Amino acid sequence: MLRVEGLEKSFDRFLAVKQANLTVDDGEIVAVIGPNGAGKSTLFKLIAGHLKPEKGKVIFKGEDITGLPPHQICKKGIGLSFQVVNVFSRLTVFENVRVAVLSHQEKTFKFLSSAHTSAVKETNEILDSVGLCSVSNRISGSLSHGEQKVLEMAIALGTYPQLLILDEPTAGMSPEETSNMISLINRLTRELGLTILFCEHDMDLVFAIAGNIMVMQQGVTIIQGHPEDIRSNVLVQEAYLGGAD
Repeated sequence: MLRVEGLEKSFDRFLAVKQANLTVDDGEIVAVIGPNGAGKSTLFKLIAGHLKPEKGKVIFKGEDITGLPPHQICKKGIGLSFQVVNVFSRLTVFENVRVAVLSHQEKTFKFLSSAHTSAVKETNEILDSVGLCSVSNRISGSLSHGEQKVLEMAIALGTYPQLLILDEPTAGMSPEETSNMISLINRLTRELGLTILFCEHDMDLVFAIAGNIMVMQQGVTIIQGHPEDIRSNVLVQEAYLGGAD
């Protein structure tokens, strides 16, 4: 579904991403791990079009989408949930998700002209899929941090992605919220057929749900493989997992 080849991106002469390579197959849950500053979030923004690479390619479903703007990449089937929560805090949970659904349907003008009838069924289905129906009428800014992270995921689902990219989906969550997020990610993949790419510092979460893992260090892809291969790789152990036994 996704192939990244030799991506590079610099900021003020600092190469944040250099020679980043990644493959994601249809239906997979793929994790990207690495120390702070390894370039994970920058890589995700390059894939989703929020940054333009200086070198390399992003191939999605056989099409070169390198450097396309975010709205075009979103229309092609890639959704991104950011590391820092990014919701409309003064709108209700329902309204947040409906905006995304209407945008996907290219009917955003209806948000004001027919606010009580537009995309109600589709929005409720998404809220149900992530377990937010009970808080659909709450103002988003009043939700807990964990609930807002789930809401942001629901907003991304409102664009009906085939590939959902999650930047640290459990950052700042309690252990209970983290457990619920793990269950949600697994269920979305199983029930909706989503392909998921995520980065995360919680190694227990990574090895619990990822079928494939890519490791970055200083902007470079060290290795990509199955979890057991990552655990046993000496370079990975030295770079990120605390050193070889």
